Amino acid sequence: MLPESETGKNIRQIRKSKGLTLASLAEKTGISKGYFSKLENSDKAPPVSTLLNIAEALGVSITHLFGEKQEPLTASLVKKGERQFMARGGSRFGYSYETLAHKFPRKHMEPYILTIPPEIDQHPLFQHKGEEMFLVLEGRPRFVIGNQEHLLEEGDASMSTPECPSGASTWAAETPKAS
Repeated sequence: MLPESETGKNIRQIRKSKGLTLASLAEKTGISKGYFSKLENSDKAPPVSTLLNIAEALGVSITHLFGEKQEPLTASLVKKGERQFMARGGSRFGYSYETLAHKFPRKHMEPYILTIPPEIDQHPLFQHKGEEMFLVLEGRPRFVIGNQEHLLEEGDASMSTPECPSGASTWAAETPKAS
């Protein structure tokens, strides 16, 4: 790991290795060009929230900004017992979410298993960043895509854009599971 005084210089090196100018990185992050110039010449690291924003724009991990290099991860395996429960928008309605790829860094999708208890009486529609894919693993949920409701069965799947609201509810006394 680099000392804090080298963080700015390392960010400059990563930026240049990716062919980015100060202006293009500023545009990708929403941080001013002047701030980046000062940061790259400073002996102090910026706040963690700023570093996270920079790392995402550069397509690297935050630890890479501190000089830690990792071999790129090309695959990950999450055994059933290693899944983690996570909070998402539907958690407040009683939905539960289990991660399927929490070990894989910088992923472009967030796969999880969604469980909808049958006693839930609120079924809001959600809109997400990025595309959404829904695959029924168990049960027969009602699934709303846009303004259309569908009764799905095991093995049925849907795909939607970020602009399209969607949501699921239970059918009868079943507990649907979807991925």
